[in-house]
Amino acid sequence: MSAALAQLPLPFAPVRRAQSAQVIPAGSNEQARTWLARTLAWPQRRLALWGPPASGKSRLLAHWAAQHGATQLPGQSLRFVPPTAPLAIDDADEAPPRALLHVLNAAFEAGHPVLIAANTPPARWPARWPSDLPDLASRLRAITAVEIAAPEDDLRHALLARLLAERQLRPTPPTLAWLLARLPRTHAAIAEAVERLDRAAQALGTAIAPALARHVLSDLLADLPDHAPDEDFAAASPIPGGLL
Repeated sequence: MSAALAQLPLPFAPVRRAQSAQVIPAGSNEQARTWLARTLAWPQRRLALWGPPASGKSRLLAHWAAQHGATQLPGQSLRFVPPTAPLAIDDADEAPPRALLHVLNAAFEAGHPVLIAANTPPARWPARWPSDLPDLASRLRAITAVEIAAPEDDLRHALLARLLAERQLRPTPPTLAWLLARLPRTHAAIAEAVERLDRAAQALGTAIAPALARHVLSDLLADLPDHAPDEDFAAASPIPGGLL
């Protein structure tokens, strides 16, 4: 290990960057994309997207909001303001319950569709909220909830390549294959890995390679049993065509 790598401080604090609204089509989000394309068919003009953190919900929500001129609101700081356009509420499960109830009611009365995103389906939220809001509980149970499924291999390849490209980082296809073989199969792990690699590459002024990844992602990477040396494995594991 080089002296520069050995002296690089760990762990890295996460860096939050604005995500683009660009969506990667895949089987895991196909159902969500189908529903988002049929806004007029949403029961009671409401739809919920749910799935684990960094599963692509926010990108889908932002993409829909841009297409429909919707107002995007963060759930954590949601407050009641009479809606004048469609609404897109991210992290809706963290919204103040009474504010969410008033917003849902006002949007329905005004005829505006509401898209919400959260880590769990709305029917599960009332257990954590005040028991004196039966109207909110019934509205949440009635919202059509669409799950974002676990990412398939092609989506993981495309997601990693895109997140790196958004930071002007372009590792070789063998290095991408090396990373994907060892990273956990979740959107969140890929997003965190890119954040750390970005900071490390900037701090050292070096390209992303397996040696750097091993150092900054030691708690994320899984060693492959009985695998060939890194260079041999990477050379034998090309990225599927069309994803870079």
